[in-house]
Amino acid sequence: MAKAKSELVIVESPAKARTIEKYLGGDYRVVASMGHLRDLPTNTLGVDLEHDFTPHYQPVKGREDVIDDLRKSAKNAKNVYLATDPDREGEAISWHLKELLDLPDDKARRVTFNEITKKVVQDSIQHPRAIDQDLVDAQQARRVLDRIVGYKLSPLLWRKIRKGLSAGRVQSVATRMVIDREREIREFVPEEYWYLFATLEADKGSFRAIYHGIGEKKQDLHSEAEVDAVAKAVEGKPFTIQSVKHGKKQRSPSPPFITSTLQQEASRRLGMTPRRTMSIAQQLYEGVDIEGEGTVGLITYMRTDSLRLSEDALAAAGSFIRAHYGEDYYYGKPRRFKTDSNAQDAHEAIRPSLPELTPDRVRKSLTGEQYRLYRLIWGRFTASQMANAVYDNVTVDAVCEGYTFRANHSEIAFPGYTAVYKDDEDDADSDAGKGKKPLPELREGESAALKKLEREQNFTTPPSRYSEATLIRAMEEKGIGRPSTYAPTISTITAREYVVKEGKYLRPTPLGETVNGLMEERFPDIVDVKFTARMEDSLDKVEEGKEDWKHILHDFYDGFESSLENAEEALQGVHLKVPDEVSGEICPNCGRNLVYKSGRFGRFLACPGYPECSFTMPIVVEMPGKCPRCGGRILKRTSKNGHAYYVCENRPLSEKRAAEAGERVCDFWTFDVPVKDDCPVCGKTMFKVSGKGQRKPFCINPDCEKFVPEDKRGYRPRKKADAAKSDAGTGEKPKARRGRPKKEAKS
Repeated sequence: MAKAKSELVIVESPAKARTIEKYLGGDYRVVASMGHLRDLPTNTLGVDLEHDFTPHYQPVKGREDVIDDLRKSAKNAKNVYLATDPDREGEAISWHLKELLDLPDDKARRVTFNEITKKVVQDSIQHPRAIDQDLVDAQQARRVLDRIVGYKLSPLLWRKIRKGLSAGRVQSVATRMVIDREREIREFVPEEYWYLFATLEADKGSFRAIYHGIGEKKQDLHSEAEVDAVAKAVEGKPFTIQSVKHGKKQRSPSPPFITSTLQQEASRRLGMTPRRTMSIAQQLYEGVDIEGEGTVGLITYMRTDSLRLSEDALAAAGSFIRAHYGEDYYYGKPRRFKTDSNAQDAHEAIRPSLPELTPDRVRKSLTGEQYRLYRLIWGRFTASQMANAVYDNVTVDAVCEGYTFRANHSEIAFPGYTAVYKDDEDDADSDAGKGKKPLPELREGESAALKKLEREQNFTTPPSRYSEATLIRAMEEKGIGRPSTYAPTISTITAREYVVKEGKYLRPTPLGETVNGLMEERFPDIVDVKFTARMEDSLDKVEEGKEDWKHILHDFYDGFESSLENAEEALQGVHLKVPDEVSGEICPNCGRNLVYKSGRFGRFLACPGYPECSFTMPIVVEMPGKCPRCGGRILKRTSKNGHAYYVCENRPLSEKRAAEAGERVCDFWTFDVPVKDDCPVCGKTMFKVSGKGQRKPFCINPDCEKFVPEDKRGYRPRKKADAAKSDAGTGEKPKARRGRPKKEAKS
């Protein structure tokens, strides 16, 4: 008869349970709770405001079977190890499990794993601790605060604006940040500036220099008159090479990732949303079955704001670099990075659990997304312990009539850490080096003849709209939210349609601006960045045991309750209208400008003339490039079944109306994605296969020598019957592959 397992370990997910059970074996049974099993009720406030903010927790509906199974398992176990994630939320889940399963203190043992490797799991299980009540209280304070704000403010928004809206302590501030940036853009006044370039001919060759200033003093050119004055002074005059400076510049690697920087880089490099990034990172943390290694947790815990690295990790990285790249590529000693003073510093930075498990070594065992994200994390960490990159720099100053023109060139002398990972600046230097020829050999004092002057007018541009990545960075800098809240916050404000994503940028909607206006007027503290940052600091103090969580709630609620009462009184009988968001698209039936609307399946364009005119169509997004057939704009649309496709702007929505009006008609459409690059031979827009990851652009012009036929473009293999239907050279995929959009709009 098999011996019953006497030790029970409870984690959140089945994947994590499988990984840990392989490491423990023997007497240990590892089961998953599947997240929270006890929480505040969904249909009521669930917090007793009259009795010291006592939360009324209840079992989560639909999880009764899981709870019963855990109770039976816990009753028969000698010890119960609560091994949920090592953060506030994980601590709270463990506490709820202890309460829900009625576990005595001496039976409930809390363990955490910063990384899920055999060594760490086995060591941690031998050193359990009690549940940290300060961590639990910090989570309770956040949960109750957010519940009060959401359940008290949302009904007001329903009554005064429209149903289905919500307000939140962090989401409202994030929305305001997007709106404030939009205001900056609207109020921005561009300023003129100019560049003046001189092409100079010296004994050993020609080079191009840019106007620097008068003597050593830098001077910007702000008008055409200033450019004319300089050009007039130097035209036809000889230049003298005043100085030739050679130097070396060293660049240090970036620190390993924390949550916010991982989300930013994954967005920029991989096109992943913050939520998707955290989902894939969770899979890498919980464990992946690696060929030849078994199940391994590939990275450390991914919700962290600390740059701290363990001594074991530093030693392992040093050994790996010396063995695989050589002694010259190692920095010579462990690099340690300073963590921000506002960070909680509860966990290490995000790093690979085992540096020797290189991305190439585990690639076959990972999905495409897992591989790309792991390669990013592994590369950033490994690079952080490598030697500096060294660049050879040459700077030349050429002078004429007291005016200085400067040329410079930079080439990499020793790649150092860039052999593994390149930052933005490294990429920029690489690109500059590829397209820029080296300076000729020049001597101080030699003459150079002016061959050509070129001028370029520019205007300052407004600040860019936030992308998901830059909004996370701004939230982190201002102390808004914490690593676990960034991704959910952005998902919420986009789901509520307070902001919309256009390309990779976030833009506020009229609905978001209306809600924010009400919040700024009646609840300034809720949308105040500094107030929200101070609240985060207070929650950190609760976690550190320096402040009582209920005192924080009392301090907040007294002012909030007063503001709520004043708002109800001031807005009595008032209903705020959300203005229509007008698009540039014209209704083909009646000629009105279409407006944005929301429905069960998201946003769409509709005629404002409803019910007289009921025309609707998917939202149109202008893409880079031009139609390869007629040169019109290429527009992105979404079919009824949710597939994105790309059409020429001259493809009519109403063929009848187009024929009557004599409008230009083009039938081009494709599932392939247009890119900003033109074919270097024929000049037509190039396309790439749709899908995630990097795809190589191709030319679809059959008359071009760079034309790539459909069977060479990287489509998924398909049946011969489908291939026979293809129309090579049109940019279209076979209609049978995913189905042509059946109906674009009502007409």
